[in-house]
Amino acid sequence: MQQSAVPELAHTHTRPIHWVATATAVAGVVALSFVFQPDAATAAQTPAPQTRSAPAHIAPPDPDAVEFPLDCGPVKIVVKKQASGDLDGDGRPETVAAVHCDAPMGTPPDGMYVLTRAPDSAEPRVVATLVDPKDRTNVDDFTVQDGGITATVLGYSSADVPSCCPDVRKDVKWRWDNGAFVRSDPAGARSV
Repeated sequence: MQQSAVPELAHTHTRPIHWVATATAVAGVVALSFVFQPDAATAAQTPAPQTRSAPAHIAPPDPDAVEFPLDCGPVKIVVKKQASGDLDGDGRPETVAAVHCDAPMGTPPDGMYVLTRAPDSAEPRVVATLVDPKDRTNVDDFTVQDGGITATVLGYSSADVPSCCPDVRKDVKWRWDNGAFVRSDPAGARSV
C-alpha cells in the first residue's frame, strides 16, 4: 500500500451538512439578486418597420394607452416587446404587444395581444389574444412581417417543471384569415 505525501484532511470529505450549507448559500445569492435588480429601462424603443404600406399619418396603436385583460394585482403591467404592421390588409397598422406583470421575483407568464383602433376612434383596443398568460408560457421573441406574426414561445412539459426553467420551445405563426388570427405550429415543439 502506497501512502500519500499529504495527510488526509477532514474537510476533504463531504458530509450532508456541507451540501446543506452550499444550498443555503446559493439560495441566499439568488434571493438577493432579485432584491437588488436595476430599475426597468425607460428608453423608447425604435418602432419596427411596418409590414404593408399604410398611410404615413396613421400611427400604430400605443400599448401604453390600452387596458390589457391581465390581472396584476398591485404591480404594474410591463410591455416586454411591441411591433407594428398592417395584419388584416385594411391599410391601418395594428400593434402586437407581449406583456407581463412586473413581478419582483420569478418568471411571470406573458400575454401576447393584437391592438387596433376603429377608423372613427383614437382609442386603441385589444382585438385578439395570441398567447394567454393562463397557459403559463413566455414569448421569447416575435416579429411582424408580411402580414403575419412569427414567435418563439417557451413553455413547460408538465406542471412539475419550475416556473424559472421552461423546458419546451415552440415556433408559432399567426395569420389573419376570414376574420380571425389562425395559428400554425410549423416546426413543432423542441425541448430546451
